[in-house]
Amino acid sequence: MTRARPLAVALLLGVVAALHAEPPSAPDSDPTDLPASVRETAARLRDEALRGTQAYDLVRSLTFEVGPRLAGSRGLGEAVAWGLRTLQRLGFQNVHGEKVMVPHWERGTIAGEILSPWRQPVALAALGGSVGTPEEGIEAEVVEVPSLAALDRLGADRVRGRIVFFDTVMQRTRDGSGYGKAVGVRGSGAARAGKLGALAVLIRSIGTGGSRFPHTGAMHYEAGGPQIPAAALAIPDADLLAAEIASGKPVIFRLKSTSRLLPDVEAANVVGEIAGSETPGEVVLLGAHLDSWDLGTGAIDDAAGCGIVIEAARRIGQLPRHPRRTVRVVLFANEEFGTSGAKAYAQAHAAELPRHVLAGESDLGSGRVWRIQSRVAPDHLPGVAALARLLAPLGVEAGGNEAHGGTDVAPLTPAGVPLLDLDQDATTYFDNHHTANDTLDIVDAKDLDQNVAAWAAVAYAVADLPGDLGRAPAGKPEE
Repeated sequence: MTRARPLAVALLLGVVAALHAEPPSAPDSDPTDLPASVRETAARLRDEALRGTQAYDLVRSLTFEVGPRLAGSRGLGEAVAWGLRTLQRLGFQNVHGEKVMVPHWERGTIAGEILSPWRQPVALAALGGSVGTPEEGIEAEVVEVPSLAALDRLGADRVRGRIVFFDTVMQRTRDGSGYGKAVGVRGSGAARAGKLGALAVLIRSIGTGGSRFPHTGAMHYEAGGPQIPAAALAIPDADLLAAEIASGKPVIFRLKSTSRLLPDVEAANVVGEIAGSETPGEVVLLGAHLDSWDLGTGAIDDAAGCGIVIEAARRIGQLPRHPRRTVRVVLFANEEFGTSGAKAYAQAHAAELPRHVLAGESDLGSGRVWRIQSRVAPDHLPGVAALARLLAPLGVEAGGNEAHGGTDVAPLTPAGVPLLDLDQDATTYFDNHHTANDTLDIVDAKDLDQNVAAWAAVAYAVADLPGDLGRAPAGKPEE
């Protein structure tokens, strides 16, 4: 059962307090709405952002000046330096880095081909964290399964000494839910197949679209368990392999990879603030992740999110009067490869988390925001409804109280930090996600502006709301 958590957007409490201190409202006013001064400034931020922002320039700067930013790589170190100088240049306060240890994995080189019944080279990419093959490579018969459950039913006798091919098809969805349903084979497929004696694992790329770009992504082994190579086939090549298997003839595949995992290295979360004017110790956190995979330049994953949250906060900082509470931007160091940046932030700020009144994250590319969702105590839902009305002119609809907050803010939830999701349209996001095609040309500047408009309006409204913000019991989101 989902346990409701407080949204420090305890808008309702603040609104009621403000209304008691003000002259009687006009007969047609709504006692659950935002105070007029907050609503008007938030709406102005919203509307001005639609006329154009610097978000696209920030995305271009990060992708062009730094490029790929794989955890542990030189690129991530350069991205940390980029984040520090960019926030300082844009006038943020308290700009600093917070140490994080991150994994260091080298992709190396990879090659694969179907040897029989019909010889075909294929496009594929090693999965993040995978070991390489022996120097001579691996050559074995392929056994196909559609899921992890099907692998378990197959049993060791059918798997031992073979290459397992997970032919799991991801469904295209607006909310991105197809990804969550399919990604399990990428994360644990090699560990599960290795236990049954498999020599290697191939997966159909966890993505949509039909380009011949394989989708990489993180995988993991179990402590003390077998470690076998794992790679993702481009979707057309997965179709090709499936067709050869469907012929009923034995399919032999050759795989050679030089991937390797090295000792962890030091990186940093990058933090900058728009200091609150009255209660600066209370924090509205806007997050995105600074790292990326290494096949493209990480434009939609997640330079776009970095540009959105930086620009939203920057515009709040340009107001003649800062909101009551601090708006804090956190560019997390390692979302893709184990969330060590998110975990380090939660640990370092544990004593401060009760004063985090809201956390949200932008990490679904540059698609337009279409829905607002919360995870709050039920008595705070009228306040969330007021935020939804604020975003309605952007084409944003009200959602439920099942927000996840994003991978990097999830570690804050056991402390009861309220969450807000501004869900982006993910219909085409997974066509390019984790591929070599994740580059600036697929980012739409006006869509970024709409995201900035939404985040700036919401973050300001929560940060400037008067009154005490209550806390509900701490809870962890239901998986």
